[in-house]
Amino acid sequence: MLIGRKLGMTQLFNEAGHLVPVTVIQAGPCSVVRKKTRERDGYESLQLGFEPVSDHKKKRKNPRMFRILREFRVEDGAGFDAGQVLTVTLFKSSDIVHVVGTSKGRGFQGVIKRHGKAGGPASHGSRFHRTTGSIGQRTWPGEVFKNMKLPGHMGDERVTVRNLQVVGIREEDNLLLIRGAVPGCKNSLVLIKNAAAQG
Repeated sequence: MLIGRKLGMTQLFNEAGHLVPVTVIQAGPCSVVRKKTRERDGYESLQLGFEPVSDHKKKRKNPRMFRILREFRVEDGAGFDAGQVLTVTLFKSSDIVHVVGTSKGRGFQGVIKRHGKAGGPASHGSRFHRTTGSIGQRTWPGEVFKNMKLPGHMGDERVTVRNLQVVGIREEDNLLLIRGAVPGCKNSLVLIKNAAAQG
């Protein structure tokens, strides 16, 4: 598990010569700020810090203060200690990971863009084009059913994309190359979790 930032997408050729779309993520380095144990806290987890905050008075980064803190559940935290620094070396090529991020915000959208509804005829005097249309009945039951797809805010929500493959690691630059797309815009925050550990 690591905290990172999505830098963008590119493409590369694999060993078979096939073009592979990849997302470039700057993953870590992350410091273990706190370790929770089952005996003391009731569950096992690690709190990781990402992007140290600069100490303007001393003109250096403060190793104890971080801009971003996140907690990851673990089955067994015996191999980790507070103060330990985690890097992309936690992963290797061909690993399967889950990536959690916040999807791009699209603002207020209608049912056609938000839910893929068909809409009405575009011509011949039709007055039903991109509107919602009928959403309920008359006398009975006289209400709109739950989960009716309606216009509203689209995007800007937590999304997990599962079972993505790590196709490359640039240890010197703290970069992970993950096959496919991950949620979020450029420089957005993402969480990378090992699929084998998460189940």
